[in-house]
Amino acid sequence: MIASLPMYDRPELRAETDRYWALIRQELAARGIEAPDALRRGDALLMPQWESPDLILSQTCGFPYRARLHGHVELVGTPDFGNDGCPAGFYRSVLIARADDPRPDFAAFDGARLAYNDGLSQSGWAAPVNHAGALGIRLVAGMETGSHRASFHAVAEGLAELAAIDALTWRLISEFEDVSAVRVVGATDPTPALPYITAKGRDAGAIFDAVACAIDRLSPPDRARLHLRGIVRIPADAYLAVPVPPAPDRIAQVN
Repeated sequence: MIASLPMYDRPELRAETDRYWALIRQELAARGIEAPDALRRGDALLMPQWESPDLILSQTCGFPYRARLHGHVELVGTPDFGNDGCPAGFYRSVLIARADDPRPDFAAFDGARLAYNDGLSQSGWAAPVNHAGALGIRLVAGMETGSHRASFHAVAEGLAELAAIDALTWRLISEFEDVSAVRVVGATDPTPALPYITAKGRDAGAIFDAVACAIDRLSPPDRARLHLRGIVRIPADAYLAVPVPPAPDRIAQVN
């Protein structure tokens, strides 16, 4: 059996995340659903987890859900982290540049090189490219970093002009790291946030109820540290309706 919560699993929040999982596991057991004792961590690739028939619960991104996972997994629900300027269960990307970059806002970054965590990332790739297109500007695919945190550091160290960081990830980076070398130059429009999924054929409704009860049982300090407010149901069609941008290699070639 596989369970993972990889998207916001910072070392500083490991204890809170483990207590959250322990409560989910208790609630799953109360509904006759077996689950592993501990969360799975350390896998370099997450797609094999998400596509496994042994998956009990994990959190994916909206882009891989619509591009590869839809129809092959069950959509459980979307955690609500109370992201600023977003409806419940939605999020946006925070657009950052070097603190000393003279360009005043995102619209001035026409032709800028974007550091991105992954070409299948909604917040790190699709959202900024779609947002740029809506403003009539273009971005160039810069370095692929492998994580939002690495994209932040790429901008802070002058290796990239721009990066788009998941709103909650940015909040956590700002809590635990020195962000004085960068500044926020904009934000993308809200889209459905990172959903919880389970393997095809599992009882997604029962798992949703287990997660909802676990969140209710979390201590107020743990809930506050995780920024977790609840879980909501967002239909699959809302994820599938988000535009799919060109792949990074095509952006690089065009520009």
